[in-house]
Amino acid sequence: MRIALGLQYDGTGFAGWQAQPNGNTLQDVLESALRIVAAEPVRAVCAGRTDAGVHALGQVVHFDTVSSRPNNAWVRGVNSHLPVSMAVQWAAPVSEEFHARFSAVERNYCYILQMSPVRPAILAGKVGWIHSPLDVDRMREAAALLVGHHDFSAFRSSECQAKTPLRELREIAIERRGHYLIFRFRADAFLHHMVRNIVGSLVSVGKGRHAPDWVGSVLQSRDRAAAAPTFSPDGLYLASISYAQRWSLPEFQPSLIEVITRS
Repeated sequence: MRIALGLQYDGTGFAGWQAQPNGNTLQDVLESALRIVAAEPVRAVCAGRTDAGVHALGQVVHFDTVSSRPNNAWVRGVNSHLPVSMAVQWAAPVSEEFHARFSAVERNYCYILQMSPVRPAILAGKVGWIHSPLDVDRMREAAALLVGHHDFSAFRSSECQAKTPLRELREIAIERRGHYLIFRFRADAFLHHMVRNIVGSLVSVGKGRHAPDWVGSVLQSRDRAAAAPTFSPDGLYLASISYAQRWSLPEFQPSLIEVITRS
């Protein structure tokens, strides 16, 4: 039996998604809770591996089990064994053809950046921070140069394990709300550190360090060294994963951050 789960988590304090020997990862924690409810070892496969410190509003995972449990057990039962920073939102049985990663048709990320002279306190770790104002119009002009099907090697981590650097970046939207900038990224898939590397380069343009067309030149160079440094993981959220309607997966309920940043 294959079960799909919707998952939200605060990535602060975790060493990212993927299991590691020290056990301080989101996958390790989730699999430990699933093992208790399923009464057997369980391996969870996610739609998108998030880095250390990165959060998720709409992560999707699947796992296989011989144990038959009601959906409520995979939600409330598993949640009773998870830390408060992680919670299963829904559970649904799916066919063995479903794969959380390979069945996904689109990923959406959101980056929230606070612009203020003083660093955040209550939102520390939940938003990125920059102490100087940014020219949003210049950033939007630069972002438009990245939309489309491109080789994103210049925005790819040297540790990226993807077989190809080709990705279709379908949308970058930048919205200003008071002291906050909301970046929204929509693509078929993303490379390791791709969003954070793009945000870093757009911020460099917003600071006036580069002209907007510099971002296009960086893209064409396919050289990671040509782009800006990787931006902080604080403020980065895996917002949602899209699948074909035939899978009939439940929808996530809006999170507080989604309500705040919704257009």
